[in-house]
This record gives sequence, structure tokens and C-alpha cells, in this order.
Amino acid sequence: MKKLKVAIAGAGSGHTPGIVLALLKKDDISIDEIRLYDIDRERNEDIGIIINYLVKKYRYDVTIVVTSDPKVAFEDIDFVFTQIRAGGMKMRELDEKIPLKHGLVGQETCGLGGFSYALRSMKGFLGLIEYIHKYSPKCWILNYTNPETIITEVVRRKYPDLNIVNACDMTIGIEDIICKTFGYNRKNWISFYYGLNHFGWYKSIYDIEEKRDILPEIIEKILKNGLDVEGEEKSWAKTWTNYRRLLEYFPDSLPNNYLEYYLFSEQIVEESNKEYTRANEIMDGRLKKIKDTADKIRHDPDTDEVGYDSSSHGNYIVDIASSIINNKNERFMIIVPNNGTIKNLREDVVVEVPCHVNAKGVEPVSLDFNIPDFHKGLMEAQVASEKLLVDAYFENSYQKALEAFTLNQTVPNAKVAKIVLDEFIEANGDFWPDLK
Repeated sequence: MKKLKVAIAGAGSGHTPGIVLALLKKDDISIDEIRLYDIDRERNEDIGIIINYLVKKYRYDVTIVVTSDPKVAFEDIDFVFTQIRAGGMKMRELDEKIPLKHGLVGQETCGLGGFSYALRSMKGFLGLIEYIHKYSPKCWILNYTNPETIITEVVRRKYPDLNIVNACDMTIGIEDIICKTFGYNRKNWISFYYGLNHFGWYKSIYDIEEKRDILPEIIEKILKNGLDVEGEEKSWAKTWTNYRRLLEYFPDSLPNNYLEYYLFSEQIVEESNKEYTRANEIMDGRLKKIKDTADKIRHDPDTDEVGYDSSSHGNYIVDIASSIINNKNERFMIIVPNNGTIKNLREDVVVEVPCHVNAKGVEPVSLDFNIPDFHKGLMEAQVASEKLLVDAYFENSYQKALEAFTLNQTVPNAKVAKIVLDEFIEANGDFWPDLK
């Protein structure tokens, strides 16, 4: 088995230990070297302390490199796992709080906060891709960077032949909490899901042991009992509690939980704490844990427990890598150009659908049905606004950005769209392209 060199870009993330442990535990992947790359040197060093501790604790034979030098990180690499957050958590906080100040949804990937993050991500991600392409043009890039539909679109336009797989673990999150609540085993499922990233629906979930579509049963159980939120972070517990509301209004399919931000935007704003958002929760939780854990290891290198293990987030992206390396042709939800996969949706859309992943790359599963007009209409409006935003990035167009903000389905009118756009321009500074 070939020993691989792997890089993680955005390694300062709290998700990195889960990805590294998933890689090292995977028995059909052999890792020689893992390079942790982040422009936030302090956080990267802290994560490096944690990763080296875990490698030593579990006696893995692997070299760990901690670097902020792109050449060191990406030269002669086989795989790069990308999960960057342009602007860091402080900018995410502004993404959430600026729209809320004006009575709009404040969220990381949805609404105008999502668009603010998208313009930073486009600039930051394309800069990262330039480094990777320069030092290892044939490597595989497995991307978790948000907002993923927009990232997929911008990369497709500039690097159409790149070996990149854009994946999101949100469908796994939905399936995991359903299984946790009702005792199902998602390994027995063949799921049909379609949409945009964070903007889609399950058409069916076929259980291979039951030999039937169990989706109607799942919907009925959620409507009757809700979901088990015990052990969930506060903001996620609230999200999963709200999930029943989506089904009470639209019980014919199982939606992505993020659709609540578009279908119930006013209620979400009313329920939000404008002073303490998800970004604050992460800074006080996940980011503090990184710093505290690294300091604990520095003080006591032989400490027994640090609270990190492999995770669904890490396992999902590593399973995709394994399917490429070992030509498994396994099935995942992947974000790809439509090109007729959803036959009654415009072909130039970037969609999230079931795909088989093998040594050649990603092969979408074409849907053998037309999606409902309600879903199609919501998707087309979202696609148009996202494409306008990508146009604004490439054309440095203030007008296209304003059109994108105005068309976003969380925004009631052009006046507030312009107010928030102008405030975001000032707040983002050089993180954004120069819109004229």
C-alpha cells in the first residue's frame, strides 16, 4: 500500500483532530506524513501540540509537520483537505450580527451573512488553490470550505480541470440525529437527496434490511416525537427542535435543516440573540478548548485525556478519500455541476446530489424524476442570487453584488439589501474584492 503525504489547509480548526484520527484509523489508507497548514500560526501551533500528543498516545507511525509556508505544506502532496475560514471567527461574528442589527437572518452560510462570508471565501480559497496548483497540480483536493455551492461555482469557473471534490457533512448530520433518536442504522440506507448545499430535500431513504422506503415513517416520527437533542450544543439543540416546524408546513419530503433560515426568516430573527450568536458560542467553546487543551499538554505531556476523537465530520471526508484511493465507487452526497443530473433544472447549476466516487473522480447519479415546482422555484431564485454574487467577484461589480443581495430570499427589499451591503464592504475591507 502506497504511503501518502496529506495536507490539511485551515488546520487551526477544531475539526482537525477528528480528521487526523479518522485518517490514521482508516485501515485501507497508509499515511506517511500529515502537514498542518494555517495562516493563523498560534492556532496551528496549538493544534500541532494536540495532534502530536494523539500520535504519540496511540503510537501512530506518521510524521507531523506544522507550517505556515505554502511550499512546505503542499509540495509533492497526494491529498489536501481544505477547511479554511477567511477572516476567522471574528469576521464570522460580524457576518451574523450585522444582518441581525437590520432585522435580517444572521447566519454563517445563509442569507447576507453567508454572502459576506462567500466573498471572503472566494478570494481566500482561490489564493489557496493557486498555491496547491503550483506545488502539486495533480493532487486531490477534498473541500469542506463554506459556502460550498458558491465555492464550487467559483473554482469551476477558474479551474475547470482541477481534481477537487466538494463535500458537506450536513446530510450525515441529519441522518445521524435521526438514527440517534429512533434507533436506525444509516449504514443500511440508500438515500436520494437533491438540492443546493444547505438547501435541499430527501426524496427517499431506502432501508436495505427493511427492503422499503422508510422516509414517510421517519417524517411521521419526527412530527410526533421531535428529535433527541440531548448532548447537542445549545444552538444546534435549538435548530433540531425547530426542525419539526419545517415538516409541519411541508411534510411531503425531508428538508435540510438550513431551509429554516429561508422559509421562517422572520421567526429566526425573533428567536435570535443579537448580542451572542453562534460565533460567540464557538469562540467560548470549541476555540477555547483548543487553547486549553494545548496548554494542558504543554504543562503535562503525559496527561491521560484530552477529549478528542475521530468524528462523523472527519470520517465522511476520509471515507471519500478512501473511495478514490481504493477505487471503491462508494456513494456520497457531493456538490457537482448539474449538467442534466436534475433534468428539470438549468444545466449550469451547481447541485448537491448522490454521487459515486472512484479513482477517476465523481460520477453523479441522475435523478429519474422531475423535482417539484416548489423546490425548483426556491432553488432557482437561490441559484440566481449566488451566480450574481460570483459574477460580482470576478467582475468587481458593486451592481451585481447589490442584485445578489436584493435577490437573496432572506431579504425583503432593495433598500435594506443596500444598507447591509455597504456596511459589509466597510467591515470586510481587503478580505473582499474591490467592488466598483
